[in-house]
Amino acid sequence: MIAVLPSVPLVPAPTVIEPMPSLLRALGGGPRLFIKRDDAIPFGFGGNKVRKLALVAARAVDDGADTLITAGGVQSNHARATAAAAAKLGLRAVLVANGQAPERLTANALLDRLLGAEVVYVPSREDRAPMIEQVAERLRREGRRPFPIPIGASTPLGALGFALAVTELVDQMPAPDVIIHSTSSGGTQAGLVAGCRLLGLPTRVVGISADDSSASLQSTIRAIVSGIADLLDIDLTQLSRGTAIEVDDRFVGDGYGIPTDESRDALELAARTEAIFLDPTYTAKAMAGLIAYVRQQKFRENQTVLFWHTGGQVGLFA
Repeated sequence: MIAVLPSVPLVPAPTVIEPMPSLLRALGGGPRLFIKRDDAIPFGFGGNKVRKLALVAARAVDDGADTLITAGGVQSNHARATAAAAAKLGLRAVLVANGQAPERLTANALLDRLLGAEVVYVPSREDRAPMIEQVAERLRREGRRPFPIPIGASTPLGALGFALAVTELVDQMPAPDVIIHSTSSGGTQAGLVAGCRLLGLPTRVVGISADDSSASLQSTIRAIVSGIADLLDIDLTQLSRGTAIEVDDRFVGDGYGIPTDESRDALELAARTEAIFLDPTYTAKAMAGLIAYVRQQKFRENQTVLFWHTGGQVGLFA
């Protein structure tokens, strides 16, 4: 049902799943720990946004678009992945970034320039969506065919990239008892939840928030799951049963993109035990959540817990 949707081959093969025995030993034991390496997707420095854009960019091409427009912070992983998808497909990209133009381009901002994206700066996060519309209207007046993409490509179509990823996962290993990942704009978690529900898996999906409250994110994810049902033309009741929408916002700290003591420790521990590189904004906080859960013995030793690495390690070089 999902596999027949048009897709651009940005993720040509299943991403690797690895055990994390050294991390487990450092934590004093606990459940079986595995990691799914979406950080190692070869295209565009990888990350979860590539899975979403494989479907969203295909829709843009089918619609005859010549320009992808999206938004994010100055160091947005999603903006970088969108610029990469546009370059690969021979399209132009316009990125709306909240914040000031950096004096020296680094990390994702540098990659945006190398990929040929036009960057439009706005003062705040609230200004991004209106500016996307303004840019789209300007491009239409110029005779161009823009395709606006919401923050994080967290639309029902984008989220389907992660419903497909669940089918990829169960082809690689028995369904884990728990998946832990970073959640922010909600599309990744909506796809994981929808995939588990569609396949009837007993897996828990725990999103560790990078910014918003649990209640806000749960509402967003619920709406995206509903949109997935509409997109697949199935009864919403089929996607309303099974895996719960679990969001933990206790690891956000002082706010989006601001490291915590726990996330700094998690970032260093993952590197020193498993040579896994996390990013300060998203995956380090998610790993901090996993570490806390293991230390607090929230999992049984006979359980399997999978950390879904959603990428973003370019942020280490900001």
